[in-house]
Amino acid sequence: MRAVKSKDTTPELHLRRALHALGFRYRLNVKDLPGKPDLVFPKHKVALFVHGCFWHGHECKRGRRVPKSNTEYWRDKIGKNRIRDRKNKKALEALGWRVLTVWECAIASLDPGTLPIRSD
Repeated sequence: MRAVKSKDTTPELHLRRALHALGFRYRLNVKDLPGKPDLVFPKHKVALFVHGCFWHGHECKRGRRVPKSNTEYWRDKIGKNRIRDRKNKKALEALGWRVLTVWECAIASLDPGTLPIRSD
């Protein structure tokens, strides 16, 4: 797990390039905000998270995959990640931020001009 990156992941870099090409400017991993959002648009008070499907328990094929070994550990870990995500989202919303989540699977099929952003 040491090799798993928390920032500058491939899906995040793809989305950042697409947003930048469309003229959006943002700040990265703002430590002062709950959950350290991957991208922050301060002018619009928008916090954007890029979630890996497996790590955050998405409902897609990759997110539903359960490892064959140490199953209980992984279910517990992913469950805690989901709880932490909800807590961070509520904290950001309480501060007046709009929170958006972009899933890894949506970025993999990124169509130029189409941004897979949705508000959970």
